[in-house]
Amino acid sequence: MPNYSNLRAELESRLAEISSRVSRIEADLRRTPDRDWTEQATLQENDEVLGQLDELGRAEVAEIHRALRRIESGDYGMCVNCCHPIDHKRLEALPLTEKCAACTK
Repeated sequence: MPNYSNLRAELESRLAEISSRVSRIEADLRRTPDRDWTEQATLQENDEVLGQLDELGRAEVAEIHRALRRIESGDYGMCVNCCHPIDHKRLEALPLTEKCAACTK
């Protein structure tokens, strides 16, 4: 079984970074609304953007957890479509990938 310790460390670091960002976004979305109507309109627009960033962050967190589970189970680095090994350089560039280059075409 290949050694993915460097990729695991990279994924865990990215997970911590994104989890922290998602927590800050969630805290910002829970803030007490401002009484000023014009400020509320601006905050509502910002909240829409923050909501989208929150969704993207949560999706990436889920992808990272899937990759870490695949590392644990020994399935990491194997294409989910054709079951062939994924090139290590591809995994270094795209550590969340589940497919080999041939299956993504």
